[in-house]
Amino acid sequence: MANTANKPNDSVKEDYDLIVIGSGCAGLTCAIQARELGVKPVILEKMATFGGNSMRASSGMNASETIVQLKHGIVEDWHDFYEETYKGGGKLNDPELLEYFASHGALAIDWLAAHGIVLDDLTITGGMSRMRTHRPKSLAPIGAFLVNNLMKRAKELEIPVVCGVKAERLLTDEKGAVCGVKTARRNVYAKAVVLATGGFSASKDLIAKYRPDLKAYRTTNHAGATGDGIKLAEEVGAEVVQMDLVQVHPTVQQDTDHAYLIGEAVRGEGAVLVDGNGKRFVNELSTRRIVSDAITALKEKSAYLVFDSQVKKRVKAVDFYQKQGLVVEARTLEELAKKLNVKENDLKQTLEKWNQAVEKKQDSEFGRKTGMERELNQAPYYAIHIAPAIHYTMGGLHIDKQTHVLDKSGNVISGLFACGEVCGGLHGNNRIGGNSISETIIFGRQAGMRAAAESKNK
Repeated sequence: MANTANKPNDSVKEDYDLIVIGSGCAGLTCAIQARELGVKPVILEKMATFGGNSMRASSGMNASETIVQLKHGIVEDWHDFYEETYKGGGKLNDPELLEYFASHGALAIDWLAAHGIVLDDLTITGGMSRMRTHRPKSLAPIGAFLVNNLMKRAKELEIPVVCGVKAERLLTDEKGAVCGVKTARRNVYAKAVVLATGGFSASKDLIAKYRPDLKAYRTTNHAGATGDGIKLAEEVGAEVVQMDLVQVHPTVQQDTDHAYLIGEAVRGEGAVLVDGNGKRFVNELSTRRIVSDAITALKEKSAYLVFDSQVKKRVKAVDFYQKQGLVVEARTLEELAKKLNVKENDLKQTLEKWNQAVEKKQDSEFGRKTGMERELNQAPYYAIHIAPAIHYTMGGLHIDKQTHVLDKSGNVISGLFACGEVCGGLHGNNRIGGNSISETIIFGRQAGMRAAAESKNK
């Protein structure tokens, strides 16, 4: 879909019911939900194009107790989703946010479907025991699929999405309530403001401040992920939480000028990780923190993601990786070992052991229990060289489950809401793959509903 957002030379009016800052999945969902409740929003995007980091998401959207799961024979309780996310986050997750999140995933899937955005296929990500990761039947990468379809709905609703406009400061009234934003061109006023600006993985100053040990790491994020929403909100007294909790993603191709995240669905569909000798060294679907630490502990501090043609067919993102020149292809395992400069016998034995584990449904080496639906035995074979990189910032603005931004005393900052990665607390010390997209839709809807309801009362 072409970029249909307004250009910065288009006029931005001085007054709206609602200002949404950021045009990723969280911002788009928020604005659509608010508009459908009778509120007139505007979306301001500082970058030249819309979509933000959401455009880079590839694996899917986690949710529990969905009709899609039932159609695939999966019966579960959302409390299981809660517990596995809580455990995966080191039990540092905000319980109130997590309960709302885990219990509202199915509603978010239904809301998307009601808008013609259907996620009817399933895969699995690390830290999950069941297939909860929803994606389109076409197997298209989830991010662009959602953003483009949400933009289509925004256009139908005549929601202005204006790119190239940066919010420089939040405006407040005499009572301290947020009442608009200052841009380079003019002050723009509204009854409420929603921050949907994403995280700070591309902010060298914030990474150096909160995680100096990671300041030399590359990032998977787009250049605009610089923590703007956090800085804007702090200026009006907002509290930040868990800012030192920064996620390093284990599988990032970094041999080019651009760092490419290799989505967790590749492992979820059966790929394995091997070291410089061609041997497995970790449960590939442990949490991202565990897998990243295992790779960093290797002599090479990098590894190879190895899979076959069956996995490739199940993950359409691999086609994109190939077009970028990130994938090594070989007709045989012997040829693959030669191209990777790993030991041929070790690689062949690794795949033989893995295929036996898949057949028996028991990985005696590393205890992997998921992503074992198919053996890796169908040529051609593929490999991608990967290493960890900064991927996600779990810390951010302190919000309540209604998405109000809170100050340092725990009080609501009137007129200010936030949703998506700009917020902290939901994920604990490790975000589960597939949960970020879920967060954008679940809390994007919540922010749209709450901001609409409260703005109508002003």
